[in-house]
Amino acid sequence: MADSDESTPLLLSSTAGETHNYKRFGIAASVMLSGVALLLTSNNNAPSSTVNKAKQQSIKQSSSFPDNFIWGAATSAYQIEGGSSAGGRGPSIWDVWCKQSPNNCNSENANVTDDHFHHWQEDIELMHNMGLKAYRFSISWSRILPTGKAEGTESGDHRYSMTKGINYEGVEFYNRIIDALIAKGIEPFVTFYHWDLPQDLQDEYGGWESTQVIEDFAKYARICFQFFGDRVKYFITINEAWSVAIGGYEGGQKAPGIVSEEQGGTGKPYLIAHHLLLAHARAVNIFREEGYENWYFHGGSNTTGKIGISHSGDYRFPVSRNSTADRKAATRAMEFQIGWLTDPLWFGTYPKSMQQILGKRLPTFTKQEIKLLKGSADFIGLNHYSSMMAAFPTVPPNYSGYWSDQYVTLSDDPSWSKTDMGWNIVPDGAREMLLWLDKRYKHPLIFVTENGMAAYEPDLEHSLQDTSRRDYLEGYIRGFGQALSQDVNLGGYFAWSLMDNFEWEYGFSKRFGLVHVNYTTLVRTPKLSADWYRSTIESNGANISMD
Repeated sequence: MADSDESTPLLLSSTAGETHNYKRFGIAASVMLSGVALLLTSNNNAPSSTVNKAKQQSIKQSSSFPDNFIWGAATSAYQIEGGSSAGGRGPSIWDVWCKQSPNNCNSENANVTDDHFHHWQEDIELMHNMGLKAYRFSISWSRILPTGKAEGTESGDHRYSMTKGINYEGVEFYNRIIDALIAKGIEPFVTFYHWDLPQDLQDEYGGWESTQVIEDFAKYARICFQFFGDRVKYFITINEAWSVAIGGYEGGQKAPGIVSEEQGGTGKPYLIAHHLLLAHARAVNIFREEGYENWYFHGGSNTTGKIGISHSGDYRFPVSRNSTADRKAATRAMEFQIGWLTDPLWFGTYPKSMQQILGKRLPTFTKQEIKLLKGSADFIGLNHYSSMMAAFPTVPPNYSGYWSDQYVTLSDDPSWSKTDMGWNIVPDGAREMLLWLDKRYKHPLIFVTENGMAAYEPDLEHSLQDTSRRDYLEGYIRGFGQALSQDVNLGGYFAWSLMDNFEWEYGFSKRFGLVHVNYTTLVRTPKLSADWYRSTIESNGANISMD
């Protein structure tokens, strides 16, 4: 899941004993499958529906969303998989962080969480019953490479044969998920990094603090392209570099828990984000230059694969629209969040406001790095949850670090309701955020890769009748739809989250799911919002008024 800054293909029918031979991928290994048969049928693409076809066609015709709009839901590996020591997986920084202190993760951990590792077939059936067109999930780096590293020898065609370090049991886990999704007519959107860095890399050289991680990430990405690129059309390199840099290296509430102010306000978050961007650029370069963008051939399609990145983006309304200083403060606040991580991918440089304020504390890119970065995203993934008001400070901030660097005072409109996370519910911000991105980056393809809310759900009854979540989703989808009607190039929407899960430093105390999970019995129960979302998908959004 996201962090709002308010709080800071070839279908493979797999049966027991069957072998996947990876020589076509330049990988000297064959993996024995121990899985359950995946029944591939030709009529699984249609979502389950309670409306007759005539009515469904009628309401689709009145939809503001295009026929090819992608409706999905999202999760991340660490939050749902469990199986922390199963299937050859190595430890991640979150495994260690949650155990270091009872204060770190609400005295809980994700060793089991939703146990998707053993319940993935059931979960895909839930997706199918919900009518999802796509599912965004992340791959656990340490499930593919338990130590985070792979070794190989460069071959003549510039691909690598990675023979050491790969956990093939982990590869097969994700192969089965991808195959089963495709069999159900669900498009896989695969994220490489959703915060769970292999602990060995943190121990060896400090993880994202070192440039060494860039090449290790590049090798990991190459392996994912080789194993999954024939069936995955959409790849996302990194989820919310902003949250990694600020949560992990400024406030310290996220793994690895480094507090920048305790180190004299050294600007470490800016260095971390710099390395994350360079890792993204290296992965994209491999995807394009080594030909992996042309590997996708599911169903005989000649469609080129796409690769992008997901950013956290909360909108900032000026406290006074008549105040030039407040309007500039609102823009500056967004430049310090989503512009920080997106400008380099479009323009090759950080926002001018950041360059002017930070000076030498902001890293710079070499000419070669600019060449790699500029144009290195086929789409922008937007994780949007909330909005705030922004004003020019009347008095200088009395604290140091990232938040004071912006020179912005953030506040709430007292009329706004809040989620269980304390985040403002502002559907108009959804529209304005997309319009801002569309204008700044000249009409890019955008996917809303996360949007949802934590609701107070003290028991099963309250959880299943989650009217507040339904209302939140309806309001935000309306806002996104309004932006689409203003010619924003919005390709799809992913609700966060498919099901309740481990909410990082909050443990299991916050529930974002369309599906309720009993963490003791692991029973899954769709909520009211899941039924509403199914109807939304069936009608292609026509059940939502755009007024």
